[in-house]
Amino acid sequence: MTAPPGKTPPRGVLLRPVRNILALIVPDEPPLELQIIGRTLLHAALVGFVAGIIGSAFLYLAEQLQSVLLQDLSGYDPLRAAGELHHPTAPDAPLRWYFLLFIPALGGVVCGYLSRFAPETRGGGGDAAIEAFHEHGGQIRPRVLSVKFAASIATLGTGGAGGREGPTMQIGAALGSVVGRYLMLSARERRTLMVAGIAAGISAVFRTPLGAALLAIEVLYRDDFESEALIPAVLASVIAYSVALSVFGTEPLFGTLPHFPFHPRQLPLYLGLALLVSVGAKLFETSMSTARRLFAKLPGPEWIRPAFGGLGLGVFVVVLLFTLDPWIGNGHRGMGVLGGGYGAGQIAISGADWVKPGWTMVELLLILAAAKIVAASLTIGSGGAAGDFAPSIAIGGLLGGAFGLAARLLLDDPSIQPGGFALVGMAAFYAGIANVPLAALVMVSEVAGSYDLLVPLMLTEAVAMIALRRVNLYHSQPRTTKQSPVHANPLMSVMCGDVIGRERKTVLLRQRQTIGEAAGAIDAAPDQDVFPVVDDVERVVGLLSAESLRGFVAHREAHEVSIVADVAVAPLTFNESDDVRTAALALVRRDLRAAPVLDKLGRVVGMIDQHDVMRAMTAATMSPDQSHG
Repeated sequence: MTAPPGKTPPRGVLLRPVRNILALIVPDEPPLELQIIGRTLLHAALVGFVAGIIGSAFLYLAEQLQSVLLQDLSGYDPLRAAGELHHPTAPDAPLRWYFLLFIPALGGVVCGYLSRFAPETRGGGGDAAIEAFHEHGGQIRPRVLSVKFAASIATLGTGGAGGREGPTMQIGAALGSVVGRYLMLSARERRTLMVAGIAAGISAVFRTPLGAALLAIEVLYRDDFESEALIPAVLASVIAYSVALSVFGTEPLFGTLPHFPFHPRQLPLYLGLALLVSVGAKLFETSMSTARRLFAKLPGPEWIRPAFGGLGLGVFVVVLLFTLDPWIGNGHRGMGVLGGGYGAGQIAISGADWVKPGWTMVELLLILAAAKIVAASLTIGSGGAAGDFAPSIAIGGLLGGAFGLAARLLLDDPSIQPGGFALVGMAAFYAGIANVPLAALVMVSEVAGSYDLLVPLMLTEAVAMIALRRVNLYHSQPRTTKQSPVHANPLMSVMCGDVIGRERKTVLLRQRQTIGEAAGAIDAAPDQDVFPVVDDVERVVGLLSAESLRGFVAHREAHEVSIVADVAVAPLTFNESDDVRTAALALVRRDLRAAPVLDKLGRVVGMIDQHDVMRAMTAATMSPDQSHG
C-alpha cells in the first residue's frame, strides 16, 4: 500500500515490515516456561540488589559497633583480615580487661531478648534457612529480617565469636521469601528466590560471587543440588557483590595474595592435611553439639542463654590473653578469637610481624584453632545470632597453616608455602563439615585469586569428605532432593486448613435423625457430597454420603424406621495442620469424595474434597499465570 503524495503513511504501515521481521524471530506469545524464567530472573535481580544493600549495612554497623566497644572502649584489637574495614586503635590505648569481660555478655542479653520475637533467629542461621526451605516450603516470617539483623549486630558488634555469613544467609533467605509472598508467586518460584537470597547474602559479605551461588544450591542437601535455582542464584549473587564492592572497594577479603604453585611431590602432605582437618572438624562439631546440650540444661528462660554464653566467652578470652601475652608479647591484642576469626586466618596465610615463622608460630596457630573452637561453641551453642561459616574457615586455615609450616620446618623445604596449606585447609574443613565440596573449592579459589591450588583442593576435600561422612554441621540437610518434603510431593507443604472453603456452610447430620429427615437435609445441600454425622456434643462419629442414601430413599417405609446411625460409615477426619497429600491418600483409600476438617477443639470448620485437592496441587506446582490462564 502506497501513501498518497504529500501525505505521511500511517504509523502502523511504517512499522509493519519491522513487526513482520520480529515475528519471525520472536513469537507473539513466548513459551510459558520462558515467561516464568524471565520473571524469576527479574525478581532474583531485585532480591540481589536489596540483599546487597542490607548486607553492606549489616557489615558496616557490626564492624563500627565492634570498633567502638572492643577497640576504643576495651583497648582490644579484633585482628581483622586485610580486606576488612579497619578502625585503628590509639597506639597507647591500654587493655581494659574488665570491660572486655562483660561486653560479650551485654550483646548476649540484647540478642536473647530480641530472639523472643523470632526464636528461629537463634544460632547461626544457615541451618534455620535450610529447614525453612524443606520443612516450610520456602516460607519465612517477615519479622526474621529485622530480628536477625538487629540480634546479629548485637552479637557480632560485642565480640561474639561467630561469622556474619550465617546471619546474612538467613536474612537473604527471608528476603527472598518475603518478596515471593508479596508478589504472590508460586511455591516453586518462592523457593527459588529464597535460594537466590541465600547466595546474595553470602556474596555481599564474603565477596565470592560464583562460590556463593554454588554454596546456596549445594548447602541445601548432603549429596545433591537445587539445580533449577542456579541461574537466579548467580544473578542475585553478582548483583549483591557489585553493590558491596561499590561500598567497600574491590580488595579481596585476605588482600592480594601471591601465587601458590602446585608441586606434585607435595600431594602426600595434603593427604596428611586432610586427616588433621578432619580431626579438627569433628572436634568442632562435637564441641558445638555439647555446648547446645549444656546451655539447654541451664535454668531460666531460653532467651537469657546467649548472655551466659557471652559471659563465658569474655572470661575465656581475658584468661587467654593474659596467658599468651608473656609468651608472644603482643600486648594482649591481635588474637583473632573474638569475632569471625578472619584475622587469625590472615595470620595463617600471610604470617605476622610479631611472631617469627618458626615452631612458636606452629604452636600459636594450633592454640588459636583450639581457642576458636571453644569461643565459637560458647557463642553459637548458647543461641547467639552468629554464623558458623567464618569460624569454620578460620579454624581450617589455622590448622592448614600450622601443618604447612611444620612440614616446611621438618623437611627443610622452602617450596612448601604454609599460606597455600592454610587456604586448602579452609576449603577442606568447611566442605567436609557442611557437605559443600564444589562451593568450598570455588570460594577459596576466588579468595586466592587463582586456581593454582585446584589439584590439592580436590584431593584434600575428597579425603576430608570421606573421613567426615558421619559428621554434619547442618542437621536439616536431607540427603537428596527425593528426600526433601518439597520435592517428594508439593502437597506436603500445603495444609488442609489453607485450602478448605470456610465460606461454605457444612451441613451436619445427627445420629438419631431419621432417613427421611436426613434426605431432606441432603436435598437442601446439593453442593455437599459427604455429610459428617455428629453426636450430642458435636463430635464426629461417622460419615454419610449422598449416594449411600439412594437405596433407602427408594423404600418410603424405611424413612421413618431407619436412622442415620444405621447407614453411616466409620469417620474420617483431618486436622487443620494435616498436609493435603496425606488427606488425598486417605480419601482415595476410603473411596470418599470429601471428609471434614476439625479445629483444635474438634469442631468441624469445613470439608476438604477432590476440588480442594486439585486446586492445592495447581497452586503448588504452577505459577499464577499458569493457574489462572
